[in-house]
This record gives sequence, C-alpha cells and structure tokens, in this order.
Amino acid sequence: MRINVLVAEIGSTTTVVNAFADIHTDHPKFLGQGQAPTTVLEGDVNIGLQGAIDNLKSALGVEEVTYDEMLATSSAAGGLKMTVHGLVYDMTVRAAKEAALGAGAIIHNVTAGKLRRTDLNKIKDINPNLILIAGGVDYGERDTALYNAELIADMDIHVPIIYAGNIENQEEIKEMFKDKPNKLYVVENVYPKIDQLNIEPTRKVIQDAFEDHIIHAPGMTKVRELVTGPIIPTPGAVMEASKLLKEAIGDLVTLDVGGATTDVHSVTAGSEEVNRILISPEPEAKRTVEGDLGVYVNMPNIVERIGKDKLSRQMGCDIEGLMSRHKPIPDTDELKRFVEILTLEAVLTAMDRHVGKYRHLYGPAGKKTLAEGKDLTDIKWIVGTGGALTRLPGRVEILKEIAQHNKGDSLLPTKEAKILIDNDYIMASLGVLSKRYPEAALNLMKQSLNIN
Repeated sequence: MRINVLVAEIGSTTTVVNAFADIHTDHPKFLGQGQAPTTVLEGDVNIGLQGAIDNLKSALGVEEVTYDEMLATSSAAGGLKMTVHGLVYDMTVRAAKEAALGAGAIIHNVTAGKLRRTDLNKIKDINPNLILIAGGVDYGERDTALYNAELIADMDIHVPIIYAGNIENQEEIKEMFKDKPNKLYVVENVYPKIDQLNIEPTRKVIQDAFEDHIIHAPGMTKVRELVTGPIIPTPGAVMEASKLLKEAIGDLVTLDVGGATTDVHSVTAGSEEVNRILISPEPEAKRTVEGDLGVYVNMPNIVERIGKDKLSRQMGCDIEGLMSRHKPIPDTDELKRFVEILTLEAVLTAMDRHVGKYRHLYGPAGKKTLAEGKDLTDIKWIVGTGGALTRLPGRVEILKEIAQHNKGDSLLPTKEAKILIDNDYIMASLGVLSKRYPEAALNLMKQSLNIN
C-alpha cells in the first residue's frame, strides 16, 4: 500500500505512526494508526518504530506499506532538556522560559542574575541538550549575560548554546565561543524592551537546534536517515497544530493529558478589557507543562491531591486495591471511571496553574483591580488531545468542568467556549506535517475535530 506521508511520534514509552494519503489534494485522508512500545532501553528506537509500522499494516489489513515521506516528533530519551539563564526573573528569565516551553522543551533549571558555583554544578549534573542565555533589554544591562556566557563557555560542556539577550553583546558572545566545540545560535533578544516579549525567533531556533543536534536517543541517527522532513519535540508539534488551528477558527486552548505530564497550550491575545489592567505582558502562544500531573506514571500524585478517603467514597471501593490494578490503558468500566476522576483533577489543576488571576489592591483611592498572568476569557474553543482526553467516555464532560470551576477570580474560559476532541489523536503529527503542508494539516485537523 502506498502512503503519501508517514508521521512517527517517538515517545518515552510508546511509538505511534500515523499514515496520511492524498496530501497534495483538497481532500487529504487519515488512513490509520499503528503503535508499539518505544525501544530506547533496548538500545535502538528503530525496533519500536518498525513495530509500530507492523502494527499499522495489521490495522490497515495490508502486507506491505511504502511511503513517499516520513516526518517525526520525539520526546524519547527524556525529551528536549534545557537550562535557562537570564537577568531578572520576572522579565528576561520569564521571556526565555516561555520561548523554551513553547518550543517543546523540558526545563530542568532556571537561574536569574549571575551564575554561582552551585548553579554550574547543577548544569553539569543535568547535562542538558541545550542552554539558553538571555539578559538585559537591548542597549541596557550587558554584564550579567557576558559573565554567565563566559562561565558556560569555560565549562567544557559540549552542547549547543542559544544567546537571546541584549543585542549589544552579540559580537562579544560570538568571540567567546569561536574556539569552543559548542554550536552557537545568536538570535534576537527575547525581551528587547521593558514589557515587550519577542519569543518566536528563539522558539524557532530551539526547534532547529533540536533537529540538528539533539537526536541522542539510541538509534535516532538511523531515524534521521529515514526521515525526509523535520523532527521536532512532540509538545512543540502540539503547539504548532494549536497555532495553525487558531488562525482558522479563533482563540483556543489545547489540553494534553498524558501518563506522565499534563500540557496546556493556549493561543490567544486575551480580551481588550483584561489587557488594559494586565500588569505584565504574556505571549500569545503559551505552554505550561505539569510534570507531577500524569494519569499513569504520576497517578499517586493525583490520588494524593484528591485524597484517598474522598476517592474511595467516589469509587465505592478500596482505593489501594484499585491503584494496584491501574494500567496505562484502562480496560474495565471501573478503571475507566478511576482514570476519568484522575483526568478531571489533572485538567483543573493544570488550568489553574496556566491561567492568570484578578488582583485587588486597596489604597487611599479605594479598591483597584488588576490582572496578572494569561487571560483565557476570550477563548472560543477548548480542545482535548492525548490518550485520556481522546479515549475516555466522559472526556467532553471533563472539559466542560473548566468553565464551571471558575469562582470569579480566575481568567478562565467562559461557559460559551465550545469543546472539540481530537478524535483521531493526531494533533502532534499534524503539527509537524504543518511545517511542510499547512493546508492539508488544517484540513485533517478539522476532520479529526469534526469541524465542518
């Protein structure tokens, strides 16, 4: 069977392949999906990739598949590990962090101000895939970023470096790294002026650096030879899909509840009313990742948040026994109900952490209301993707609870926001597909979301 494009999602536990046909027409088709365990631990991710392709053949009922192109996303080998180093935490550091998260990175360390010996030791222990240095508005403070860059240049750590700070430092930074083994990327300042974010150039460079240098999982070099197009971090691909969809249907937030994490991707400039009282800028496209909120690997964390006594009453059974029977894919009504409760808690907690809030200040002139953080009040669509929110029976009701959960002090979506489900579970694949075929990717996304 001939396939136009095969997209591989090489995850930390599962490798999925999605097959697409008629990509060059006005009626692209999603043909089917295959999956298999990821084989990083066996020393070669190609074993898992081939297993997923074999599973796809079974799903399609064919003996052989050939494809014109293969694209890929990856979060194997711990995903894209980064450290971020800036000047002032609420300014350049936050801007750099937003750029890294939006690109699909997992941030293991963030520092503000001059690096200390303990910070350098942490960087060595983390052994990141990428280091991002920022600091200083353009033509403002120069010394901190130069000091930090010099220390990192002398660390003998062979990882790519991205500099996205004060434009005045660019030539000196290039001079520092010219004889070093590190690949240096110099990009526009993420925080060029006070209260101005400029994160898209850095976000793009992070994804380029990932593709060029960061394919460290065993066997990924061979995958690079098979893949004819981009390889980007899986969370970054979901963000790409969300941005493409926003251009077509309006402001949205995408929730991806997985076994280990819950990611929230919002694409909205916010309402004019809230923007007038916002105390610091927020990016239009924002991602947060909650590493403690997963419905399989981190199931005990969510159980602890809810409380075992409360869960036992909700489930009407011994919760310890239920936890011992928990599986990556629930296969009984009881286990599905259990995962629905976990998913609801993960969704509400992740949204609380992602969204901004109103703040009330009291002074001689009386009460003044300000807003801080990401404004989602203009959101038109709430999109569910990931294993839990595409497969659980109660997925739509879970997402409806977001608006119900608002007690009036949060900048959460309103009850007017409509629910969409990524029924084919292909948003990440379509994010990487959109890099090459944006119209086909949007068409396929609308089919999966049941949008006419």
